[in-house]
Amino acid sequence: MKNFPVKASAALLMAAGLFGCNQATETAATPTYPQVKEENIKAHIAFLADDTLEGRDTGSDGYQIAANYVTSYFKQYGLTPMGEHGSFEQVVTFRKAFLQENGAGLTIKSDSGEHQLTYPSEFIASGSALNTSSAIESEAVFVGYGVVNKEFGLDDYAGLDVKGKVVVMLTGRPDSLPSEEGAHIGSSREKARIAAEQGAAGVITLHTPKRENVRKFEVSAKYAEGPRYSWLDKDGNPYGSYPELKGGAYVSHEVAAPLFEGAQMSLEDIFALDTDNKAIKGFPLKATVALTNESRHEEITSPNIVAAIEGSDPTLKDEYVVYSAHLDHIGVHEHSEHDDKINNGALDNASGVSILLETARMLSGMENKPKRSVLFVVVTGEEKGLLGSSYYAQNPTVPASKMVANVNLDMPLILYPFADVIAFGSTHSTLGPIVETAAQKIDISLSEDPMPEQALFTRSDHYSFVKAGVPSVFLMTGFKSKDPNIDGGKMFREFLTTHYHNHSDEIDLPIRYDAAASFAEVNMMIGLEIANQAERPKWNDGDFFGKTFAQ
Repeated sequence: MKNFPVKASAALLMAAGLFGCNQATETAATPTYPQVKEENIKAHIAFLADDTLEGRDTGSDGYQIAANYVTSYFKQYGLTPMGEHGSFEQVVTFRKAFLQENGAGLTIKSDSGEHQLTYPSEFIASGSALNTSSAIESEAVFVGYGVVNKEFGLDDYAGLDVKGKVVVMLTGRPDSLPSEEGAHIGSSREKARIAAEQGAAGVITLHTPKRENVRKFEVSAKYAEGPRYSWLDKDGNPYGSYPELKGGAYVSHEVAAPLFEGAQMSLEDIFALDTDNKAIKGFPLKATVALTNESRHEEITSPNIVAAIEGSDPTLKDEYVVYSAHLDHIGVHEHSEHDDKINNGALDNASGVSILLETARMLSGMENKPKRSVLFVVVTGEEKGLLGSSYYAQNPTVPASKMVANVNLDMPLILYPFADVIAFGSTHSTLGPIVETAAQKIDISLSEDPMPEQALFTRSDHYSFVKAGVPSVFLMTGFKSKDPNIDGGKMFREFLTTHYHNHSDEIDLPIRYDAAASFAEVNMMIGLEIANQAERPKWNDGDFFGKTFAQ
């Protein structure tokens, strides 16, 4: 455990003072449904988003202070520690892989000669979690989008020999795929897994003009020099890495044409098919590719915080409703052009953790406890690739088969009086009707995903539980507003454009703590609805994620 800094800001002292008052006055008889206290949520956010914590980066002192803070309130609420060794902490060991200076090389050899690409303006690569030095030179094969899925009749490797070769693929996936299923099938991690299974020795992913309209290559290049994080298993192996793949790179659409010299189609023609959403098939290339990588490794630790409320039913208490929220944010950006270099993450995700804490207080204070046990998993490393939740889902501190559902809280946008909630993933399991029933009890409606193009179902910690076979939803504020003069959707999009992963995501934002209280109430009601039902949630018949991952 890290020591708390001697110097404490006014916001931290204010937060401590608020909680001292709350704890002193909270002695009255607890109602059936404890009353939510918005001042609690306000004080939590003020603490967690304070400059003293320096953005709660994974493995940092600021993150550990935040973890100690969460632990202290779990203790106050009388929750049972469910980490390791009788504690609230589940310590995760991470490997940070740094690309050495001038450590990435990519050369394309084609009919027109050797084309040595420049890092990071023409290609980007990350440090290798497996090797400190690697090199490969091999023939290249174009594999379309690099996706394989029998259910959707996809096999971009059909008829192609890629063993020992470098596969070249487009970023993205066919637009014909449904949003959430497509996000899984077309994810870089899934593509890497498929490439390794097919015997490839390296992967080159091509940025496309279509992708450029969504996120410019130069934006991705700006973030390329940071370390790559991987959690280590009990044997010290980095999870999700494939020894078969000796190299990889992400290449700008403007410099990739030499790969296709002399091939049956030009890169320009392939990009046109991608833009027009037409079928793309793979074929051998005449170019060869040389990839080199020099990396260095560091190891750090950072804890998940895990606690439980024991259920009241003699049988059902052995099952767990899991609440999750990520405690980490992106820390300090020393090279930021702004004077304020601390990314406080007030809404991403101090708000989610604060609402989880208030949910824990309310549920622990109930006279009639939920029938099933309720597990609170506050995770690290979300911003590094859902790593803390991935570690927990793969190494749960309760039996995996006993986790019946996950409700995830990530960046609830409490800037307006929302009238609806969005539960990403609710269409895949019986959690959909459960969420809707619970929300209706307090006059909140359930709305469909308003941003299917964002594929948010695969972009937060609940997805780690999905891949462990647990029906899950990712709960967020909807776009509808109780105030007709406020456009919730507009405010949501403005936050994403202006404040998301920016120094301005701090408590100076016009946070509506009444909205935060409403969200906590909805969150509690959903957990109660799941915990008290006779049947545990189930994947819908024939659902893609259910068939792919169900236990």
